[in-house]
Amino acid sequence: MNILRAFVPLAFAILAPTVAHAGSVASPDGRIVATLDTSGEGTPTYSVSFDGEQVIDPSAIGFIFTDSNPMRRDFSVLEEKTASVDTRWEQPWGERRFVTDRHNELAVTFRQRDAAAREMTVRMRVFDDGLGFRVEFPEQDGMPVANIAEELTEFRIASDGEAWSIPAGDWNRYEYLYERTPISALSTVHTPVTMVLENGTHVSFHEAALVDYSGMWLRRMEGTRLRAQLSPSPRGPKVVREGAFNTPWRTIQIADGPAGLFESALILNLNEPNALGDVSWVVPHKYIGIWWEMHLDESSWASGEKHGATTANAKRHIDFAAEHGFRGVLIEGWNLGWDGNWFGNGRDYDFTTAYPDFDIAEVARYARQKGVRIIGHHETGGNIDVYERQLDDAMALYGKLGIDAVKTGYVADAGGVISRAADGNEIFVWHDGQEQVNHHLRVVETAAANRIAVNPHEPVKDTGLRRTYPNWVSREGARGGEYDAWAEPKNGPDHVPELIFTRLLSGPMDYTPGIFSLEGRDAVAPDIPSTLARQLAFYIAIYSPIQMVADLPENITAYPQALDFVKRVAVDWHDSRLLEGAVGEYAVIARQVRDSHAWFIGGVTDETPRRPKIALDFLPKGRTFVATIWEDGEQADGLGDDRHAMDVRQVTVRHGDTLDLRMARAGGFAVELMPAAQ
Repeated sequence: MNILRAFVPLAFAILAPTVAHAGSVASPDGRIVATLDTSGEGTPTYSVSFDGEQVIDPSAIGFIFTDSNPMRRDFSVLEEKTASVDTRWEQPWGERRFVTDRHNELAVTFRQRDAAAREMTVRMRVFDDGLGFRVEFPEQDGMPVANIAEELTEFRIASDGEAWSIPAGDWNRYEYLYERTPISALSTVHTPVTMVLENGTHVSFHEAALVDYSGMWLRRMEGTRLRAQLSPSPRGPKVVREGAFNTPWRTIQIADGPAGLFESALILNLNEPNALGDVSWVVPHKYIGIWWEMHLDESSWASGEKHGATTANAKRHIDFAAEHGFRGVLIEGWNLGWDGNWFGNGRDYDFTTAYPDFDIAEVARYARQKGVRIIGHHETGGNIDVYERQLDDAMALYGKLGIDAVKTGYVADAGGVISRAADGNEIFVWHDGQEQVNHHLRVVETAAANRIAVNPHEPVKDTGLRRTYPNWVSREGARGGEYDAWAEPKNGPDHVPELIFTRLLSGPMDYTPGIFSLEGRDAVAPDIPSTLARQLAFYIAIYSPIQMVADLPENITAYPQALDFVKRVAVDWHDSRLLEGAVGEYAVIARQVRDSHAWFIGGVTDETPRRPKIALDFLPKGRTFVATIWEDGEQADGLGDDRHAMDVRQVTVRHGDTLDLRMARAGGFAVELMPAAQ
């Protein structure tokens, strides 16, 4: 491990705004160059080039406040420092075991030339896979409290191109199908938003280390000029911070192709190291659950004749998990509060009291006896006021019962999360506003104190905080598998190939794959646009350290070849690579199993059938592997009548060989590569 860190003061002067040039910093490989400067008005700006071509034209950095003058113009450079880092760190679990952090840094302190003389430092870190920058505010007399009305950070994209995005500020949070549009046709969108510029450069915009701040949306101002827009708050200011503080990192991942985006570790590298210490109790795993049956309307979360979370039903699922080697069983709807209208309400939830037909202590005891772990569930109905008042007791109960993972939920319209103001009055906040950002971290820290892993649905977006809090194992934050049960339209063939290069760039997703029946509710266009082999490919293509086998137990056992695969596929990886792909069209991904020489390959395609020829150059030389292949059959068609046609075959392969594989429309394949006995 080689660590080089040097901070060198380069300037200390109050300069006229017309000549206050700050400086440039290049990536270690020299391909990306970022410049910090000031405009003629003394506005701090940055610009970015890649291989000598402009990616970001000079773009402003600034802030508007609710109680003081803006920090936008009349700045001069006070100080400049540089640093370089070259190190490697290990993830306790992840899509790759070791992460290289190699970057160059430029930090420029700007002082505003007015009576308040406020200062801010823009810290820019440039990696080979992109860059991140944040604004750091010192403790200063001119601004003891920052009441931020809006952030003025711009992203002036140098050319048009195509963009894949979902709308921000609408009712359904992040749960939308992606739109493919020109960059110049964007409106207000969530991040990550991914683009392919006219010259083929691949770019994705997001943020890292979102802590005690409001989430960032991107709003198109004109042409290809985008600007940050912070998620709202009922307080007036969108962010309130006292004393010294930092904004989240604004991130721009840059590559000459899709593999560079997929393999980027920039988001993780811009987060702080593990703050929890020993996290060996966080165990990657596969699970089943009392879940899909509710989405099929065969049982209910609410009590009564259709109640799904009964002691008897839980034990049936535990028996199934034990028989087939699944570590976890998710049980939703076990606690009081599900009767009546809980959507966006949550006032009746009791997180420690079970319905009469569910004995949580007995179920937990039975699971332990069978070698299975219960996955707890805390649906809040978007009421964090009620949840936080019970949070300590709820997590302590799970810890006492040996329940070491919990799925949380915040089902409410965006802007409809119920909180409580300092004066005691009820207020409504946004899923990605500062209040909810802080709430999620309180849940994660309380869970960690009880050695519990957390998987939120309807969450705040992932910004790489799993590095700092490794018990934050996964989350939803996109249109997941439940939409295939009842939505119209369902998740189309291009949805997962879009997720891989958008949402999944930010971190793991609990998509809840494994619907082997390929059937939703009978009354609502039941056929799921997918082949059976594609459902298997999801376990490789959609990264998460926890993976659900979401179908009903009787449907899972009805497809023994598929069941055999999900028993064998890993959930924790040593390395991950994109072998082939195009944003929104298809992806072929290879992952090496942690602590093993085995590999898995998964491929998914949109409505276009494909016959990829996969070079096995990533295998070590001198070893023979047995490749077990689950692929679409000759007659398979994920949009037609024969969606279950799947061929399973074995071949012996070595480094340098090629696998010829088949993907039908809305199809896919999965491959296991196991070292042959020597």
